[in-house]
Amino acid sequence: MTEAEHLRQTGTYRVCSTAGESYEAFIPNPLPPDPPLQLSGDDADLIERANRALGRLDGVTTMLPDTNLFLYLYVRKEALLSSQIEGTQSSFTDLLLYEHEAAPGVPIDDVQEVSNYVHAINHGLDRLRGGFPLSLRLLREIHGILLAGTRGCRKDPGEFRRSQNWIGGSRPGNARFVPPPPDEVVACMGALEKFLHDDPVRTPVLQKAALAHVQFETIHPFLDGNGRLGRLLITLLLCAEEVLSEPVLYLSLYFKTYRDEYYEQLQRVRTIGDWEGWMRFFMEGVLRTANQAVDAARNILHLFDEDRGRINTIGRTAGSALRVHDWLQKQPLTNVSKAAKALGLSYNTATSAMQNLEQLGIVREITGKQRDRIYLYDRYLAILEEGAEPLPH
Repeated sequence: MTEAEHLRQTGTYRVCSTAGESYEAFIPNPLPPDPPLQLSGDDADLIERANRALGRLDGVTTMLPDTNLFLYLYVRKEALLSSQIEGTQSSFTDLLLYEHEAAPGVPIDDVQEVSNYVHAINHGLDRLRGGFPLSLRLLREIHGILLAGTRGCRKDPGEFRRSQNWIGGSRPGNARFVPPPPDEVVACMGALEKFLHDDPVRTPVLQKAALAHVQFETIHPFLDGNGRLGRLLITLLLCAEEVLSEPVLYLSLYFKTYRDEYYEQLQRVRTIGDWEGWMRFFMEGVLRTANQAVDAARNILHLFDEDRGRINTIGRTAGSALRVHDWLQKQPLTNVSKAAKALGLSYNTATSAMQNLEQLGIVREITGKQRDRIYLYDRYLAILEEGAEPLPH
């Protein structure tokens, strides 16, 4: 489909002014798109394959010996990736060090933002499981958690914006994109809430998630944190509609990898109504990300089995080493004191077990200190960290 054929009006512009300079703010039409999406046979096939991949991913969590462990670290990976898209420089190890109350290797604000994302997604999922609807109230609650105690804490956490924002440029007059004026935000978000609840029409869940993400980013209803919350909305919707029983889809890895195309696809919807191009980009992301997550889960299972086999070769001390190995699966960055307390082992027994694991090459000590030493389950973290390296400045 050519660009000329694509032209579909997805909203209207309102001329506004500030400091004597005029600019055009974009007010998106309510969803679903009108006229409806023109999906080809290939598009329908891609959507079907994405749905099947999600089903496999949802099923793979049952293969894991401890689903909570997998989720604990996958939620952190999504948090890390989504925050990196916004420019934070945290690594997986930085986040674990921060949660371990040790000093990370980046500014504390960066890690606080990632940690807040973890709390935000867990809060959202807890509310949904308690029967609370996916609603504007819940999004505001989650937004308040995202921004608490961070650089954005003065930008009205939990409140829709009451002033104009913009994307790119130094002011609305030279911005790449200007979202709706503040007096339109509540109406735009109200229409989006209705769409999430299949009003005016029922929309297949995966397509609904794709459309809702663009609409949220276009409305940009908060002064800060829109990107992170907009990506979180995808996961919350898939869990709310029970497509996923757990939040194991981390699309931020795909959006980070193709960051320029991600932003370009969002903009093409606004400028020429290319919903079909966005839908293909989104479904390809679901397909790839779901398959990668399934592979990661299988690789983790294989690693645990392999390492248990190596531990069993060390003789009578294997029992305590296996218990510490189990603890490392939950806390891949830890010290002897925490492991000993959690497992009910004496400090000396836990120390000996950790030294055995270090000699086997299963863990690595990362501080170089004689006291308060911290150990890392290297190969496990390497599987989880794939794609989670900070973006270059």
